[in-house]
Amino acid sequence: MKTLLRIRFVALALLLFVPSLSNAKEPGVTDDSILLGQSAAFGGPAAALGKSMRDGAMVYFDRINAQGGVHGRKIKLVSLDDGYEPERAIANTRKLIDEEKVFALFGYVGTPTSYAVVPILTEAKIPFFGPFTGAEGLRDPVNRYIFNIRASYFDETERLVDWMVSDRKSNIAVFYQDDSYGKAGLEGVRRAMERRKLQISATGTVQRNTVDVAGAVKSIGAVKPDAVIMISAYKSCAAFIKELNKTRQRPIYMNVSFVGSKALAEELGADGHGVIISQVVPSPLYPWGAALEMRNLLTERSPGVKPTFNDVEGFIAAKGIVDGLQRVGRDLTREKFVTALETMRNVDLGAFPVTFTPKSHSGSQFVELTVIIGGGGSFPFLPLSRPGATAQRGNR
Repeated sequence: MKTLLRIRFVALALLLFVPSLSNAKEPGVTDDSILLGQSAAFGGPAAALGKSMRDGAMVYFDRINAQGGVHGRKIKLVSLDDGYEPERAIANTRKLIDEEKVFALFGYVGTPTSYAVVPILTEAKIPFFGPFTGAEGLRDPVNRYIFNIRASYFDETERLVDWMVSDRKSNIAVFYQDDSYGKAGLEGVRRAMERRKLQISATGTVQRNTVDVAGAVKSIGAVKPDAVIMISAYKSCAAFIKELNKTRQRPIYMNVSFVGSKALAEELGADGHGVIISQVVPSPLYPWGAALEMRNLLTERSPGVKPTFNDVEGFIAAKGIVDGLQRVGRDLTREKFVTALETMRNVDLGAFPVTFTPKSHSGSQFVELTVIIGGGGSFPFLPLSRPGATAQRGNR
C-alpha cells in the first residue's frame, strides 16, 4: 500500500513538473524578444568592416521591431569587439553563449575569427548565420549550424581570374594576408589558374593587422605582373598599392569583397583610381531591391548617410535571418530554426535570391566586379562588365 502511494506521489510530481518544462524558454528567447550575438572588429585596422556589418543589419532589425517584431518578439543584437583577432573572438563567443545566453550568432566578421569559433558553436549547437567571410571551410563540408549568405572566395577569385585571362593577361601575382583568410583566397586563385593551365607568377604576404608590405612589394614587383589579386584587409592592401606604385609599375589591382570597398577607397585616395573589387551583394546605388529598400529606410532615420556594400551585406543578412525566424512561428527553438532555414528555396531578399538545403548552406553565388573611379570620393564605384572597359594600366 505504501509502495502504491509512493508511485502515485511520484506520478503526481512528474505531472506538475512537465508543464514547467514545456514552458521553459530557449536560450535568448523571451515572450517579447529574441537575442542575437555578434563578435566582430569594432576597433583596430579592420574596424570599418564590423561597424558596417552591424549598422546595415540594425537598419533592417529596427524596421522589423517597429512593425512589432517577429511573431511578437523584437530582435536585440549584442555586439562585442574582437579586433579581428581569433583569441578575442573565442572569448567573446563563450561570453555570448554562456553569459548573454543568445539564441543565435550573427554577422561575425573575418575568416580567422570565424574558423576559431566553429568548435564552440558546433558543440553548443547554436546557429551561426551570415558571417562576413567567403571561406570554403565554412561551407564544405556542411556544418548543420553554419549558414552563409554570401558567395565564397572561390567564387570571387574565379571571377577575377576569368576577367584577366579573358583580356589575355596571365601574369597574375597574389598579395595575401598570411592566415586562414589569405590562404583561402590564395587557394581560390590557384584553382582558377590551374583550370586554365596557368600558374601564379609570384606571391607576397602581410601579417594580419599590420601594414608591413616591403617584402611583398619586392617579391611581386620583381615579376612585373599584369595584375595583382589581393586577399587582405583595406589598410594593408592600400599600403601595398601605394608602395608598388612608387616603383612606377602599374598593374591592375584586384581585391575580393572582404577588403571593404569604401574603406579601401578612402585609404587610397588618388591611388585608388582603376582598382577593381569583386562584390558579393548588389551595389547600394541600384534603384531596386535591397539597395533601394535600405536607402529609403536610411533617408527616414539618418538623412544624408550613404550606405556601403558592407552595409548592404549586413542588411541582406538581417533579412535572411528574419525570414528564417518567421518560418518557425511562435514556438521558436534553435533546432526548429535550423530546419526552417533549410527550407528556403530561391527566397528573394531584395533582388538577391538565397537558397539553403540540408546539403548546402551556401545561400548565394552572386559576384559582380566594380572599379573605383576617380579615387577618394564618397562613393566612386562603377560596375565592370568586360575586360579593358575601365581598368587599364597607366590610367591612374
